[in-house]
Amino acid sequence: MRKYKKLIQQALNTLKMTSSAKITEVGQILLDKTQPLKDRFRALFTLRNLGGSQAIESIAACFEDGSALLKHELAYCLGQMQDARAIPHLISVLEDESQEAMVRHEAGEALGAIGDASAIQVLERYINDPIVEVPFFFLKEVEQNSLLASKDAFHSLPANPYKSVDPAPPARVAAVKDLEATLLDENLPLFQRYRAMFTLRNLSTTESVLALAEGLKCSSALFRHEIAYVLGQIQSPACVQALSRNLRDAAESSMVRHECAEALGAIATPEAMGVLREFLSDPERVVRESCVVALDMSEYENSGQFQYADGLSKLKSGSENMASQAQAVSS
Repeated sequence: MRKYKKLIQQALNTLKMTSSAKITEVGQILLDKTQPLKDRFRALFTLRNLGGSQAIESIAACFEDGSALLKHELAYCLGQMQDARAIPHLISVLEDESQEAMVRHEAGEALGAIGDASAIQVLERYINDPIVEVPFFFLKEVEQNSLLASKDAFHSLPANPYKSVDPAPPARVAAVKDLEATLLDENLPLFQRYRAMFTLRNLSTTESVLALAEGLKCSSALFRHEIAYVLGQIQSPACVQALSRNLRDAAESSMVRHECAEALGAIATPEAMGVLREFLSDPERVVRESCVVALDMSEYENSGQFQYADGLSKLKSGSENMASQAQAVSS
């Protein structure tokens, strides 16, 4: 899911040696609608870590799926890969008005993350898109890329310990109460508030986590969604109650509820997992699917598994089991 530190730091030396045939096999798991969603997610993050044109094509082939949650994560992964070869696929999703708003939003965010000039031109065309989850983000994304044209302006800013490609650079470090004031001031440009948000995330203290959690009460569903995302990155138990409150709110946007579920899955405490189990049968498909995937993430966080993106190891394990069975039959 969108996003956790351990997903970024996988066995890259093994992945670089992966054959085209193995990438195809992992891609087939992702595309197979009969596979458990949690296994398809693990296949997706395996492809994301592998990178390259074949992995991009395998991911993009899944945008016809019926799961908005899965398509949202497809777009997220393509953006994090920062490979311009994904741009045509993301533009196609962004321009497709039959796609869910949260999927189109994530495609726009992914284009911004890639940062190619052609992608920015497309983003600018969608500033006035009638879907409310889309235009706010594009305004911020275009502004960021204009600012980043002068990289020297950001050389002294705090580093991102989570290694994610963020839609805004952090603000300069300041007192948490001052950053919180910026975060919650809905009269300020969204881009400025995002910068405060990422600095609070990078601080990763209990005080900064509680300040971020106040953002779950802001009026913009998009903003609440992003707050939940960064709380999931931090993985602090201090925000479990706040995330649970928004997940339990049936009137809350499904885009926000799903991100709260993913954040709780990353935190992976018994309390967080108990809340997730409450919504495994939620009427909103994206919410119940998010809880399934989040509980799988919790299982990973609490296990001794080497990596979450384990598509390659599962293929190897499956091959070994088949060989053992064949040997037993022949004996």
